[in-house]
Amino acid sequence: MARMIALVPAAGSGSRFGAPSPKQYLQLNGKPLMWHTLATLAAVPGVDEVAVVVSPQDEWFDGFDWDLPKLSVRRVGGSSRAESVANGLAALACAEDDWVLVHDAARCCLSVAAVERLIAALSGHAVGGLLALPVPDTVKRADADGHVAATVPRNGLWLAQTPQMFRAGVLENALRGVAAEDITDEAAAVERLGLKPLLVEGDAQNFKVTYPRDLALARAIQAAREDY
Repeated sequence: MARMIALVPAAGSGSRFGAPSPKQYLQLNGKPLMWHTLATLAAVPGVDEVAVVVSPQDEWFDGFDWDLPKLSVRRVGGSSRAESVANGLAALACAEDDWVLVHDAARCCLSVAAVERLIAALSGHAVGGLLALPVPDTVKRADADGHVAATVPRNGLWLAQTPQMFRAGVLENALRGVAAEDITDEAAAVERLGLKPLLVEGDAQNFKVTYPRDLALARAIQAAREDY
């Protein structure tokens, strides 16, 4: 039977965050931020393995007690997200029909329900897909001076989230030879093959911690979940 593997690329330095360590290792309610990400993925019944991909030079991962089922670490991270995912796939020796759910380490407020919704929606899908949200606000396009150049119709516009779920063979093929600056997520690479990933409605709480101010919101969401 095909396996279902959650792959978490975590080789980035988090330079935009400006912290002394990569943001995935910052404390969030007594645990590293990434622990919450990995714990949610490990709690999904259909997921067989949670593989985190870190840099070979990572000096932080071993300093924490992760204590999570299904967790494995692959020290093959590259200089870009695409390279880390491709290297992780190679290290996992996936079969072509294995499902791979690539998830951002910094999306630490992911819910088990959202992952299960994605898996259910894609169970019979030929391509795969991703969690995403319809754009709720009016969208403006700026000119070079920061003035409004146009108002963009939001019909049909979605904000991509993760996990992004594809067969390993499709994903490996999509990432082969892709330049780091050419794609920002796995779906974009798959689209280049002429395929159309399915958009599955996600959750506004599944945001990516990018700046220091985002930590306060993540703490509040995690604390609220612990109260229930």
